[in-house]
Amino acid sequence: MADEDQTSIVERVYAQLRELAIRFELLPGDRVNEVELARRFGVSRTPLREALNRLVSDGFLVFVAGKGFFRRSLDVKEVFDLYEMRQKLEIALAELAVERATEEQLQEIRDFLAVSRKEDPARTVNDLVALDEAFHERMAALSGNAEMQHTLRAINARIRFIRWVNMEHGRRTQTQSEHSAILDAVAARNPALARTMLQAHIDGRLDEITRAIREGYAMIYMNRAQSGIGGPNRA
Repeated sequence: MADEDQTSIVERVYAQLRELAIRFELLPGDRVNEVELARRFGVSRTPLREALNRLVSDGFLVFVAGKGFFRRSLDVKEVFDLYEMRQKLEIALAELAVERATEEQLQEIRDFLAVSRKEDPARTVNDLVALDEAFHERMAALSGNAEMQHTLRAINARIRFIRWVNMEHGRRTQTQSEHSAILDAVAARNPALARTMLQAHIDGRLDEITRAIREGYAMIYMNRAQSGIGGPNRA
């Protein structure tokens, strides 16, 4: 078998690290032990660093100058605040979309949903998160307000890590039908219905995330009990 090239090594390590984060084997608030991880994955520090930086971009880790990489803390209030802000913003965007969206733009999103709802066994959690974000950002674009779209993208970047946890541990049902209902409400030029559909959709995601966070904390305690104080990934 040919040796892995650098890109393949980074992709492999990135995927493995992401799984550790999703399963809470990298515990919130803990410093990442780069030496131990490099030894565990059989790689040098260079591809490991590249993979860690990608996890920073995804929101799973934070980098502190002079200290290293840390698993992002699971701040429950921050998550709720961000979802509350997202809900209010998306409702405002939908109300603008009701007034401004063209039939051509609406059809483009219908086509996007038709493709994304097709079953694909090769579809990963990463794909599911990307499709979910893409729908909401396409809907936001119907508003014609670039500043509000920019704010939504910033919120999405900050909640991406918890969306990963939700997709991995939460329910994945009803999302497509809810997306279709939101689009139909905007296409019907019915702002009250669009508001109701979005509020219910995001409230539902928040309920799932609350459950995912509870499961996450249970996994944290289980991992601590299994590995003992200091665990294999702790500094």
